[in-house]
Formats: sequence, structure tokens, C-alpha cells
Amino acid sequence: MRHLLIVLLCLLSPALLAHDGMRMEMPKNGPELGASAAFDSHGRLWLVDAADGHVRLRHSDDDGRTLSAPVEVNATAERIYAEGENRPKIAFGPHDEIYVSWSQPRAAPWTGFVRFARSLDRGEHFSDSLTVHHDRAEITHRFDALAVDGHGRIVIAWIDKRDLIAATAAGKPYLGAAIYYSWSDDGGASFVPERKLIDQSCECCRIALARTPDGEVAAFFRSIHGDNIRDHAYAVLRTDGQASQVARATFSDWQIAGCPHHGPGLAIGRDGIRHAVWYEAKGQPTIWYGQLDPGHAPKHPLAIAVSGASHADVAVHEQTVWVAWNQVGADGYTLMLRRSTDDGAHFDAPREIARSSGAVGSPQLLLKQGRAFVAWNTATGFRLIEVPR
Repeated sequence: MRHLLIVLLCLLSPALLAHDGMRMEMPKNGPELGASAAFDSHGRLWLVDAADGHVRLRHSDDDGRTLSAPVEVNATAERIYAEGENRPKIAFGPHDEIYVSWSQPRAAPWTGFVRFARSLDRGEHFSDSLTVHHDRAEITHRFDALAVDGHGRIVIAWIDKRDLIAATAAGKPYLGAAIYYSWSDDGGASFVPERKLIDQSCECCRIALARTPDGEVAAFFRSIHGDNIRDHAYAVLRTDGQASQVARATFSDWQIAGCPHHGPGLAIGRDGIRHAVWYEAKGQPTIWYGQLDPGHAPKHPLAIAVSGASHADVAVHEQTVWVAWNQVGADGYTLMLRRSTDDGAHFDAPREIARSSGAVGSPQLLLKQGRAFVAWNTATGFRLIEVPR
């Protein structure tokens, strides 16, 4: 199982990643379980995944117990990345417009285009798919992240290697990739020319996006500092013509000459507290929780889980914070959870909320009317698990 191999290599033998700059981009030889889910403003659950060259959209009106027949988002079949860190995404506009993005592999290995389509009739029909970025070089434009800001703008960020290609051609050193982003002011009919957020991001760790209390979109991502120090950074993605300010946000000093294939999670409360989860393997592999204070070490840091834990997500509602993650063992995966009821100052003990003997995708925490759910795609089907109260 591809996901199991990645987790075991990354969690049990992190030194393997550093050898000759090896990256955790493995051959596709197992089920692709990358999926994203979200509740709309009416409480309907929507799910996107990929099958047979199409991004599929399904919905559920009974919290995931049954799913509708799929609707094809892209009318013309194409290749689609659908793994845990690089999966189709879904978001909603102010009137429940449905926005979907994904990364499309190109001919060369590890290349891609970021693609987008929208539905203005609650998923009955979708627009023709478009490529978000204006750059059309067949290089890495992948690992898209999708969000809608408080003004209804659609914001998409991705990992991009145009600057690596340029530096290599000029004989200059360049670690990792860059992060670029773009946005749409017309509901997804078009996107403005992309702008670079930062050089030296990690090559294949997902970007976490979250809306701030004032309606802007913030990004939390693994960046590269100095000689392959793979810590994280935070920035608000400005769409008003001003430059985005990027600040280092974690300070573990984990040095590794390769991508660990473990992106972070971010949830921002109404009070502005930036709840975050991230992975590192300096010493022992660890999922960390902390409250971001960009430019300084996170507040209330806590080792949420250690060896065998991977791909955590975080959510917040009022004073309650949830963290969910995959835990691998000899008999498969368990879906684990920890909860705080005092805004992240303290967490309860880890507890198992689901189990799978086969491959699984990355868990995703969802909120509906103050209730927390975990969307979990497994080899035996999609599951939505309500978090026990």
C-alpha cells in the first residue's frame, strides 16, 4: 500500500529521506484515496474525489451515510492527482456556488497544472475546466490549496518550480520550490496573473489555508530556512496589491535534504488565535500542536502524538479545538482524536474513533453547527465519523 509505505519510511526511517536529496514522491501502485469534503451553508455534505479521469462530486443529506450519484466536474477526462497531500479540493461561494480545484499531471514526472471548475446551480452542471496560472511551462504547478475569502474572492495557492528551473539554467543554487497564488474577482470565470509568495518552500507538503476573522486568507506551509531546515512559515495572501509578509512560524530546526510529504493544518478562531498542527522527525517523529505567533515560537506547544502518527488536521469552534490524525500499526490504521475545551491550553488523552485494515487517505476535520466530524476516505469507502461529544 502506497500510503503505508510512505508513512513507514517517513516515520520509522526519516534518515532515508535525506539520502541524496530523495523526495517522498512514490510510484503510483495502489488505490488513490485523496478526497476532500465540506458542508455547505445548508448542512449538506459535499465530497470530491477522482475516478477514471474525472473529478467526481457527490453529496449527502444524512451526514455521509448515503451518497448521491456522482457528477463529473471535468467533462473531458484528464489525469488527476488524487493522493493524500495532493487531492481535489472543494469550497463554496457566498451563495453556495461550488468551486473545485485539482492538480493535473503533465507528461514529465512530477509536473502539473492547477485546474479549476465551478457550478452555479448546486452541482447540476459545471463550467469548462480552466488552468488557473498563466504560466504554461510543463513544470511543477501542483499541490493546490483552495479557499474563499470574506469578500467572495476565490484564492488558490500552489507549489511551483519555475524559479528552480530558472536558477538551474543559470547555474545558481536553489533549494526546494516556490509558492505562488492567484485569485478570482469574478466568481471563478477568470483568475488574475499569479504572484509569488516565497522562494524555498518544501517540494511536496500541502499548503494549509484558513480564513482570518477579518476575511482574508492565511497560508501555513513548510518552508526551507538556511541549509535545508524544513520549518514552517505563515503569511496572509494579499489580494489588494500590497505585498504579502511571510514570517517563520515554527523553530524546530529539523534539517533534512528532502520533502517529508507531511503538510500542516491550520484553523483560525473568531478570536484570531491561529491553531496549527505540523509534523517533524527531529529525534522521534512527532505531530505537534501550537498557536502560531509568526516570527516567534508557537504558544502552548504540545506533542499530540509520536511514532506512527501522520497527516493531522485541526478545527476550532468557540473554545473547543479538535486534532485528528492517522496512526499506523501492524494491523492497519486507526483514526485518532484529541480535544481541548479551553482554546488549546490543554488537551485530553488520545482516543480511537475509527479503524481500517486497509489503506486510508488523510483525515479532514469538518464543522457543522458546532459539531465536529472527520471525513476519512478508506479502501473500503468514504466514511464521515462524528466526533463523540
